[in-house]
Amino acid sequence: MRKKLSLKILSTDFLCIGGGAAGCYAALTFCGQSDGSVIVVEKANIRRSGCLAAGVNALNAYIVPGKTPEDYVAYARADAEGIAREDLLLTMAERLNKTVARVEKLGLTILKDEHGAYATRGNRNIKINGENIKLLLAAAVEREPRITVLNRVNAIDYIIQNGRAVGVFAASAEKEVLYAIYARAVLCATGGAAGLYKPNNPGFSRHKMWYPPFNTGAGYAMGIRAGAEMTTFEMRFVALRCKDTLAPTGTLAQGVGAKQVNALGEEYERRYGFTTALRVYGATRENLEGRGPCCLRTAGITPEQDEDLWRAYLNMAPIQTLKWIESDMPPSARNVEVVGSEPYIVGGHTASGYWVDASRETMIQGLFAAGDVAGGCPQKYVTGAFAEGEIAAESALKYMADEAPQPDLVKIEDFQSRLEKILNRPSADRADRAYKIDKADKINGSESFSPSADDLEAEMQDAMDRYAGGIGSGYAFSEASLRVAAQKINEIEAQTQSLLVPDMRSLLERFELTDRLTVCRSVLAHLAARKETRWRGFAENLDYPDKSDEGLKFVNSRLENGELKVFTREIGRGEKAGGVA
Repeated sequence: MRKKLSLKILSTDFLCIGGGAAGCYAALTFCGQSDGSVIVVEKANIRRSGCLAAGVNALNAYIVPGKTPEDYVAYARADAEGIAREDLLLTMAERLNKTVARVEKLGLTILKDEHGAYATRGNRNIKINGENIKLLLAAAVEREPRITVLNRVNAIDYIIQNGRAVGVFAASAEKEVLYAIYARAVLCATGGAAGLYKPNNPGFSRHKMWYPPFNTGAGYAMGIRAGAEMTTFEMRFVALRCKDTLAPTGTLAQGVGAKQVNALGEEYERRYGFTTALRVYGATRENLEGRGPCCLRTAGITPEQDEDLWRAYLNMAPIQTLKWIESDMPPSARNVEVVGSEPYIVGGHTASGYWVDASRETMIQGLFAAGDVAGGCPQKYVTGAFAEGEIAAESALKYMADEAPQPDLVKIEDFQSRLEKILNRPSADRADRAYKIDKADKINGSESFSPSADDLEAEMQDAMDRYAGGIGSGYAFSEASLRVAAQKINEIEAQTQSLLVPDMRSLLERFELTDRLTVCRSVLAHLAARKETRWRGFAENLDYPDKSDEGLKFVNSRLENGELKVFTREIGRGEKAGGVA
């Protein structure tokens, strides 16, 4: 029976694509400063989506007493080896403490010292009990009657009219429903891209990773396809994590002052440096040169510190606490082994994402970006995502045209026809049988084979790992290996045309895969364009192993007439229309 999508055309003042930290905060800000309406589109459920889903035990971006926003700008720019926008960092940093006060009013527990002040951790962190932080944020959104939340709805492509973003096409992940959502202003807040590279834990556990596995780079991919200017995809983020659990290591390093040590007991960090990337580089080199495994030295800490760590990890990575308890080896009894994760594209830690101006408007009129998808502003973390959501919402209010955009019924019908064609491929009724055939049948060609999205995802991750600087290659690559990776990604992309899509869940998986492939192509182009090794540990360019003065530029890209054009912009304040080299 031919599948037919039912159509829902919706209209609102402010459309938030993505219901994570930035999207929810932006929706609340918009309603707090206007009488307009908001629609939040979320692929999962806003109560447990995005980076905050697992909880956190500290807010890593805060201006502590004695420090200034300018200090934060200096720190973030130095950590990014100079590839950062000062205008974006400063406008973000100036709002950090304000956002903390707001989420505290929502019910977040922030730990206090003996004087009643926020308990700090290091120079930029404050301690919280944050296992419920996303639930608090989601509850505030759900209480606001002018916000409509569409959970389990996947955004697919922007609706562009006369060069202006006026909405999005989206499909339900559960029901045969297509949404055409129109808005006076559109915010992309979908998060970064995970799953491009083969992860630490393969097979059944391959989606156990540092970043939410559901963040497939959809926001980046929609922007690339729409012709938005993107920046710094070559600055991948590699997280230094606890082996096996992939729990964060900052709590060990800053919470109890644990130092990185190699198998010889040497504190090796000073040999490499202390930026985020160089901490990964140090552990990688020590392992490659036979002085691993590398650990954070916790052996010998006090029983009180043991308990502090157990509690802290229960707030964000309970699996680490369970590992200590199950093994009957508390951190005071054994050092914690650390490893580097696979690379991610995530603008909350690096400078990857949309090229935006200080108002967070992208190069597409009416389209704003905040959080992990907004480029040029690294080290924003949770509170920085809140701040950017607030900036974007206020900017959207100023931008909104008097008249709401009118639905283009011809364009809607074309998009609906495209999706129904995918859902009604002639071979769709053979899906179950094709999924079950064994490997021998595939190899011998005795059975016609249609790959699954999982098959192609594994091929994509293997290609990126081997040839584009994944864990397997020590994060290293060359121009020749990048060309191989690009060829393989093109081949895999061609195979997506034969994917069987028998239902809406499969349709979602198909778009998740194609979004990741779109982002992979941009990552490869950016890696090839940066003729240096700037972030040692995040990316090792074997043809250009050193950092160069000529490399102190942004590498940007834009899709033009089907071709990805890569160019550079000078480091500066990053005005929207200037600085193209």
